[in-house]
Amino acid sequence: MKVAIFRKGHFNAAHRLFRPEWSEEKNREVFGICSNPNFHGHNYDMEVKVSGELDPQSGILMDLKVLKDIIHEHVEIRYDHRNLNLDLPEFQNKVPSAENLVIEIYNILRNHIEPHLDLQVRLYETPRNFVEYPA
Repeated sequence: MKVAIFRKGHFNAAHRLFRPEWSEEKNREVFGICSNPNFHGHNYDMEVKVSGELDPQSGILMDLKVLKDIIHEHVEIRYDHRNLNLDLPEFQNKVPSAENLVIEIYNILRNHIEPHLDLQVRLYETPRNFVEYPA
């Protein structure tokens, strides 16, 4: 019997969408106000979905406390109150867009969740703008 569990998480982070090899004009054209040289921030919310076959003996898919701890230790602590461009090695040569950020979060979590379980991450940059990986 396939079932899904969800856990919400939250962190605040600043970033700037830009490519250093592009001119300021090109960055502004592609990224708009998100290319502000002084950065800008978001209150990111995320939903982590883990799904798979329910264990018939325990009646659980995964201990939600374990999922909570994984998210807190490996995502919230890592990204909370950080400047994604300056503080995180994964964004030294990559634009810290919501799309790239959700993929990074997924990859981090994938390393800590049993491989037989399916994983999906939804990241809200604002209450009305969100991304999901895998789609």
